[in-house]
Amino acid sequence: MPDPRTTHHTEHTVTVAAPAGRVHDLIVDVGRWPETFPPTVHVEYVERGATEEVIRIWATANGEVKSWTSRRRLDHDRLRVTFRQEVSQHPVAAMGGEWIVEALDDTRTRVRLLHDFRAVGDDPGHFEWIERAIDRNSGAELDALRAAAERAEDPGGLTLTFEDTVEVPGGLKEVYAFVDEADRWPERLPHVAGTVLEEDVPGVQTLEMETLAPDGSRHTTRSVRICFPDERIVYKQLRTPALMTAHTGRWLFEEDADGARVTSVHTVVLNEEAVPAVLGPDATVADARAFVRNALSRNSTTTMEHAVAHARKARSH
Repeated sequence: MPDPRTTHHTEHTVTVAAPAGRVHDLIVDVGRWPETFPPTVHVEYVERGATEEVIRIWATANGEVKSWTSRRRLDHDRLRVTFRQEVSQHPVAAMGGEWIVEALDDTRTRVRLLHDFRAVGDDPGHFEWIERAIDRNSGAELDALRAAAERAEDPGGLTLTFEDTVEVPGGLKEVYAFVDEADRWPERLPHVAGTVLEEDVPGVQTLEMETLAPDGSRHTTRSVRICFPDERIVYKQLRTPALMTAHTGRWLFEEDADGARVTSVHTVVLNEEAVPAVLGPDATVADARAFVRNALSRNSTTTMEHAVAHARKARSH
């Protein structure tokens, strides 16, 4: 067994049928990571510059949701991104690494993802946990990076982002509480048949939800939600319906001189191969875009309208 008190190194590689610049851009653009990389739930910039930045990441690791802060240095000329965790989470004592993008020719690229890490204490179990998480997440990220880069500029329109807004006449905090308390949705929302909400760490929720469709069918999803009290809730579905390969979203609670409002934002990546099976043999990607938007907008708007009505009722008592 390797000594968990020493620094350990790993390397994972993938070859991508895409130009090196396109691959590098996907690595640099952390705003796209939640819908691109399966483990990534949410990313925020703490500091941002042309060649150096600090980001905070929430991601799954071995089935757990972890959060850490990393400083990244961007070398656009050499197509490299180095990273070093400034704030790690148990059982990681320290971690860093590098994305190295190497052009094999004009249309093929090799990506090397390097990690170095130390485990907390001298428990071999910590070392094993970290090594397993790195191996799983690196493999998933490189596979997803290859798929996204080879999909290029998404000419088929598989990715869509849209939003819906409902005005809040009063009680914005109560509206936030309604959305936050998803364990009570089955008794409050007509399209929710059941939920299981877990929140072992304050503000980090896992939500399993059974949703009723207008045709009576039921769909089960599982999401991670990151909650910023009275301000926003961001989430990513870990288990999506067949028509999607990725679904992320945000609930925004905003107030200014023009009034208060709650907004639901969705970003979806469609599963093109599933379109005929779900919507019929003659269905197109355009049909899938319309179907998904209508379904998600309907449920989100229903949730927001019920939240506003609940807040109005709460304030009247």
